[in-house]
Amino acid sequence: MKEQSNENKLIEGEDFYYTPEGYKCFTEKHHLKRGYCCKSGCRHCPYGFDKKTGRINKPSNF
Repeated sequence: MKEQSNENKLIEGEDFYYTPEGYKCFTEKHHLKRGYCCKSGCRHCPYGFDKKTGRINKPSNF
């Protein structure tokens, strides 16, 4: 497994949290830091991607 540099380290509570089921869930802040939509239908997607239609519904103001 590749080690992350301090610059790219994920911070629990800021970049992600764990769901009750134990999954890592990325926050809106993390997605904005990453800078693009991965089109995976993420719970906190700030880009408005709709997994059902495969389209971004919100206009990008970033």
